[in-house]
Amino acid sequence: MSTSTDDTDRTEDTDQAGSAATAQPPAWWSDAVVYQIYPRSFADSDGDGVGDIGGIRSRLDHLVDLGVDVVWLSPIYASPQFDNGYDISDYRSLAPEFGTLDEFDAMLAEMHERGIKLVMDLVVNHTSHEHAWFRQSRSSLDNPKRDWYWWRRPREGFAPGEPGAEPNNWGAAFAGSAWTLDESTGEYYLHLFAEQQPDLNWENPEVRDAVYEMMNWWLDRGVDGFRMDVINFISKDVALPDGPKREGALFGDGHASYISGPRIHEFLQEMHARVFEGRDADLITVGEMPGVTVEDARLFTDPARKELDMVFQFEHIDVPFPAPQDDEDEPFGYDPKWHAHPLDLVMLKRSFGRWQDELADVGWNSLYLDNHDRPRVVSRYGNDREFRRASATAWATILHLHRGTPYVYQGEEIGMTNVSFTSIDQFRDIEALGHYAQDSEHFGTDPEIMLASLRAKGRDNARTPVQWDGGENAGFTTGTPWIEVNDNWREINVAADRASEDSIFEHFRRLIELRHTDQTVALGRFAMLEPEHPRLYAFTRTLGDDQLLVMGNMSDDELRWDVPGGWADATLVLGNYDDAPATAPLRPWEARIHRRRTA
Repeated sequence: MSTSTDDTDRTEDTDQAGSAATAQPPAWWSDAVVYQIYPRSFADSDGDGVGDIGGIRSRLDHLVDLGVDVVWLSPIYASPQFDNGYDISDYRSLAPEFGTLDEFDAMLAEMHERGIKLVMDLVVNHTSHEHAWFRQSRSSLDNPKRDWYWWRRPREGFAPGEPGAEPNNWGAAFAGSAWTLDESTGEYYLHLFAEQQPDLNWENPEVRDAVYEMMNWWLDRGVDGFRMDVINFISKDVALPDGPKREGALFGDGHASYISGPRIHEFLQEMHARVFEGRDADLITVGEMPGVTVEDARLFTDPARKELDMVFQFEHIDVPFPAPQDDEDEPFGYDPKWHAHPLDLVMLKRSFGRWQDELADVGWNSLYLDNHDRPRVVSRYGNDREFRRASATAWATILHLHRGTPYVYQGEEIGMTNVSFTSIDQFRDIEALGHYAQDSEHFGTDPEIMLASLRAKGRDNARTPVQWDGGENAGFTTGTPWIEVNDNWREINVAADRASEDSIFEHFRRLIELRHTDQTVALGRFAMLEPEHPRLYAFTRTLGDDQLLVMGNMSDDELRWDVPGGWADATLVLGNYDDAPATAPLRPWEARIHRRRTA
């Protein structure tokens, strides 16, 4: 098995794989669409206020009507739920609030009967602190599983628990230090996220053996693949050095020591060989990779390297929002993530365009704007008031016409919006609560400013219950929902939208059908137009002599632009307004797809 060792080897591997990759027939997922279910908030079948497997089973025909090919199911494993299931205490058991393994098997069979594949969310950078592996690991310094996690003594010259005694200066993603002291053994354990999520030590081959065995167990059960949470964090610089610390920050930045670390390609190639190689099934592997570069993504998704099928990257989510400045035009000292600032469409296009270009011949893109960790796209990028329907369908059109595999997040297909919570007590997300406390305590941020930021950018925006109808609790539950239903559920819900002549759901359905039936949509080459235009998002897709022109006015005002020559007589394929020629001005949030033959 080959592994990457230096830049020269990587370039040679990529160039050699390029011609081989293009000679292969398209993968089955090249014209597929994935639908993400966040089970806690999808549908509740037993009235306890928490979504469950029974609720999913009751709504499968909704997914069939939409036309999706794959369901990505966020974690339903046994968990104390500090991070809503991304802290797993037993990989082979289910959380009782979601259901039983027998119910899971029935759901899986019903999905397969409907032609839908199921992808499980796999979280193996870390476990729950309640996992049996960690309980054993922390029980003593000489326990056989001690080295299954990252343990370190206090920094030299410091006593355990003393300020500054942490083994390095890294901060955790959910606020605070990335190290927590275990008082019984006097050592610290590493957790890149919450203290209840200790990081597994992938340097230990026993850890990798246990993970691969568990993955095979799920595949043998019939699941169709995995979406792997922060999978590019599993390889770390074993020295765990201090990270750079910007002025005013509480902690150092350890990203350079664990994002796409030194053995990441080796580990993923080993995983492929031990879990996926030789299986006679159409499976899919998706790697969520914060901070991944497009150069590394080419390697991760190059079929010849046998690592992953596609990556889930964040550049297009993070880059379009430059860090806000203070009154003296200096960057804020505190975490800029929580400070809302306008979308820079030019930067967004630059990011999307670069990933389209760089993965054109080798590799594959995951296409998304909504998921369980992000605010609602119609609120964040669109206009969820006067132009909710138009902006929701405009962004859907633009996204789904890129080259890659589109992802639809639950509720996106009806234009669900951000919440309007007025109190921190209404929020449930561990990340939001942690940063609210940290920014308020250490930086003196006005709580009202922080609440406004959470309403704009917090993860709970995506986690309120799916709004199925205009009845009590939006048809999500007969009980008290675990998090409040968005207060606009009477106007925005599945039943109302599907009954509307301007249905957002219907527009999504037509986009998905187009990808299934149109090879230019699935495989055509991408070329960005007007990259510096601040309101226009336009590009072409070309396959042979068939060419599509995709254009969107991403603003509240009419837009006139000089359409490239040769498109005057082009056929309208799909739009989110009434019929219009390619040369017509674009109405607010209008998106159109036109077709012509170039031969």
